Amino acid sequence: MDIKNRTILVLGGWGLVGSAICRKLVGEKPKRIVVTSLRKEEAEDAVEQLYAEFPKAPKNFFVPWWGNIFTRYEFKDMNREEILMDEKNRRRLINDMLDELNDRVLHHSAMYRLVSSVRPDVIIDSINSATAIAYQDLFQSARQVLQEFEQAERKTNGKSKRAAVERLLCTLYLPQLIRHVQVLYKSMNECKTSMYIKIGTSGTGGMGLNIPYTHSEERPSSVLLGKSAVAGAHTLLLFLMGRTPDAPITKEIKPAAAIAWKKIGYGEIKRRGKAIQLVDCEPKDGTVVKGTLKLRMSNVAKPLKKTLQSVFVDTGENGVFSRGEFEAITAPGQMEFVTPEEIAENVIYEIKGRNTGHDVIDALDNTIMSPTYRAGYMFQSAFQKITELEKLHDVESVAFEALGPPRLSKLLYEAYLLKRCYKNINAVLKATPKALSSTLMKEITRDKKLRAGIISIGIPILLPDGKTMLRGDEIKIPPYRGVNEMEASPERMNHWAHDGWVDLRVANMKLWKERFEQLIKTSKQIPADETGSRYMYTPDFWNHYKDIQPGKLAGWIFSYEEQGMRMKA
Repeated sequence: MDIKNRTILVLGGWGLVGSAICRKLVGEKPKRIVVTSLRKEEAEDAVEQLYAEFPKAPKNFFVPWWGNIFTRYEFKDMNREEILMDEKNRRRLINDMLDELNDRVLHHSAMYRLVSSVRPDVIIDSINSATAIAYQDLFQSARQVLQEFEQAERKTNGKSKRAAVERLLCTLYLPQLIRHVQVLYKSMNECKTSMYIKIGTSGTGGMGLNIPYTHSEERPSSVLLGKSAVAGAHTLLLFLMGRTPDAPITKEIKPAAAIAWKKIGYGEIKRRGKAIQLVDCEPKDGTVVKGTLKLRMSNVAKPLKKTLQSVFVDTGENGVFSRGEFEAITAPGQMEFVTPEEIAENVIYEIKGRNTGHDVIDALDNTIMSPTYRAGYMFQSAFQKITELEKLHDVESVAFEALGPPRLSKLLYEAYLLKRCYKNINAVLKATPKALSSTLMKEITRDKKLRAGIISIGIPILLPDGKTMLRGDEIKIPPYRGVNEMEASPERMNHWAHDGWVDLRVANMKLWKERFEQLIKTSKQIPADETGSRYMYTPDFWNHYKDIQPGKLAGWIFSYEEQGMRMKA
């Protein structure tokens, strides 16, 4: 891709890698660079520094944006604790994360608002997403909930505190990550973003389970491994996005070393944005340990009303290191390090279509096992054996609701009913939708075994009146999510019938006729003398419409009607 005159969105543009990428981009002459960071002062500082370095850049060439992209827009400038302290906000956060992704959830998202307002051609994501999610510390939140339960059981006969549970739910790693990627994909798809490049992480600076740098006595700490697990899950989700036909080109560069450095200087040493306050405790004021050790105490040390100041190495988002820390972490055999400029150079090369050999998504694509010739060759013998057993046992194997989604079972059984009543596609096309509905209803009424086979796997049968359903004790759609009773509005009934009910209504029969018409129209457009490998769904594939093959039909519907075809073999 030519970067010239393109709009580039750099997520985390104030950070060490993000700022290096912004500087590298300038020479490629994009239309504008939108620089984001968590805090307003960071985003504005990044833009100010870029204009200072590139004073000839036009007005609005560098554009600042700030806020937390992992939350809804109204929360973007609030710190996490501020959100979690408010009961109403906690509930919103939980719903945004755990509800099905719909337009309401999507349009509330800060990520969606950002992408839809900028409409970038390329997104370069240099946010350390794994750290942002995993360092919320699910493990500590879980321990807190257990403590709350224990205290509540002792004091209130088992009545627990809801707030602690809600805070734990807000900290769940995978739902946050999944929702983030879902919103990102939908936003980029809607705004026609061409490319997405992620600067990922291994979580351990390229080291293994023996990493000596940890966050507790446990080695390695659960929090650190949580970060690596989130980073790995993130990569696999991006791998899936990269295999989605209407998604942008998706790449990930994953540095496996410490990234350093932003600057070297002398001054106040800060931790989490706050200066470390110096305190002192003289030997005569020491605390005697008797039986138990308090982890936190007040008024033990005397404040010196000074801050810690020293020479430091600023490594951006990873904080400042002392000389000793920097020397230790970069020693041979330890994390060692890679410079942000090297990462930025690879990013630019990848955008421009060059092969750096560092795209993790491409590496996965080239190393996974794909469908094989042997498996394809053997399919016919397996299919033949299935057919023989069906004849031997006088049964037709339609659906068990083991593969999912319930929509697959619904489509298979609807196609099977049409096959059973009408034998072939041409016969279905000759009948009216009302006649189809009536005939299928008679078959369902007549055949007890057929009815039982459908409703026993959790697939209800919606009768032609659109109100009566045949069902078992449990149904797959709508899925049970703790609420056993739901309002059955006409809109919801239509949605549920689409997703997983055998639907005998006239409108659905009309839809099946339209499908068959489209199928025949498409296949008949293929020249009769065409025998090359160009076309798949020829009249021969459909046996010249002389029968109805439920599995093939369902596969065709998923691939074309629902745009669910795999992109890569």
